[in-house]
Amino acid sequence: MLSVFLVGGLSVLIFVTLVWLLSLAKKDSGIMDVFWGLGFILLAIVYIFRYNSFSIHSVVLLVLVMIWGLRLSIHIGIRNSGNPEDARYAAWRKANGKKWWWFSYFKVFLLQGAVMWIVALPLLAGFNNGDSLNLLDVSGIILWLIGFGFEAVGDWQLRKFKKETANKGKVFNQGLWAYTRHPNYFGEAVLWWGFTLIAFSGQNWWIIISPILMTYLLVRVSGVKMLDELMSGKSADYKEYIKTTNAFIPKFSKN
Repeated sequence: MLSVFLVGGLSVLIFVTLVWLLSLAKKDSGIMDVFWGLGFILLAIVYIFRYNSFSIHSVVLLVLVMIWGLRLSIHIGIRNSGNPEDARYAAWRKANGKKWWWFSYFKVFLLQGAVMWIVALPLLAGFNNGDSLNLLDVSGIILWLIGFGFEAVGDWQLRKFKKETANKGKVFNQGLWAYTRHPNYFGEAVLWWGFTLIAFSGQNWWIIISPILMTYLLVRVSGVKMLDELMSGKSADYKEYIKTTNAFIPKFSKN
């Protein structure tokens, strides 16, 4: 497993380096977000072929990774198409000036590549864990479906809301967004807990690092915390939204 893990790391290194070179040509470091989901698909393919494991268990896991990764990359690609560089990367570009071209390789691409490599631990273990589906696998698939539903439906609802010019500057608090301020981030975290259950066994308990890290990043680093701070500075309505709606875990009761 260690040798497969190292091959995966080398694959990620090559992948993010190529994406970095593309970002230099486009002068847009934000394209890493578009390629994020595709990076996990690459790792899944590398792992399944290195193990030469094409059991029902492995194929199901591969299909779930591909569905999630493709949807996410297509969604972000469409969302970012024709728009300027994401504000986070644009601010870093401005702060670092002429050195950003090489500094971005470490701050954006290698860093996200390392996170991708660690978060994908359930894939490393999952393609080497059994031939058929058991009760734990089924539980993981159900959890994955819940997470994928929150993420995909949440993204679709917000995109539909933003398409209406009359909604410009307004805070969207309908649909799943009435129960959590970040249904897409919540769904992403739940989905990775699902992947972990599918891959879990008594011998690979260490893969729990993956969903813990993903949940922490989504809540405290690049997701909920960052977006709430950004939106609160722009909108008084969003400050009110914070008071009435849970940040992460959905609250379906109004009491």
